[in-house]
Amino acid sequence: MLERESRHEPGSRAAGRPGTGTRGDGGDDTPGSDVARQKDALRARVLEARRALTPEQRATAAEELRGHVLELAQELREGPVCAYLPVGAEPGSLALLDGLRAAGRSVLLPVVPPRPGPLDWAVYTGPDSLGPGPLGLREPTTPRLGPAALRTAVLVLVPALAADRSGRRLGRGGGYYDRTLGALPPGVPVVALLHDGELIDEVPADPHDRPVTGVVLPTPGTVATGNNGRG
Repeated sequence: MLERESRHEPGSRAAGRPGTGTRGDGGDDTPGSDVARQKDALRARVLEARRALTPEQRATAAEELRGHVLELAQELREGPVCAYLPVGAEPGSLALLDGLRAAGRSVLLPVVPPRPGPLDWAVYTGPDSLGPGPLGLREPTTPRLGPAALRTAVLVLVPALAADRSGRRLGRGGGYYDRTLGALPPGVPVVALLHDGELIDEVPADPHDRPVTGVVLPTPGTVATGNNGRG
């Protein structure tokens, strides 16, 4: 499934995802630690590189990622895909979400809880099902399914700033996905969507950081990481 390779933003932790004022991807970094400083330096480099991408480069990357993810989803048993709504230069697109729906997949998007904790989930039924969320972002307006809806997923797509081949993932530092992914049954792929160049040699990590089982990049497509047992 993930063992093959196919051919085929903005701001800082203070903006863009919940938890420390962010939308909630990444771990609760220990302030002042060496790992926290390394993460912040890497976040700054990645965000600067993403801001430098042209609209054409972003659009091309989004279309390539859409194709790779749809190909990956075809290999899976029936069931929902948990995904996310990209912001700014984040990899992904509404076209990807709509493509999964057109292929017969139910798509669940995260809903930020009022207090730090596991993400809630709701069904995405198209752009008209999105409404205002925290920090001026959009989220589904459909009924909330609760954090346990994650357990029904056959694939979980997560946002990331970088990842390495051992499965370590760099998020924005809010900790929502770290709190969420622990409930996922073993064997369910957890895949980070990245831009080319964001699969790197080593990502600094804390013990509580949840790894991914694979990444999808525009050019090489799906790449397995060393963490293939559980996301």
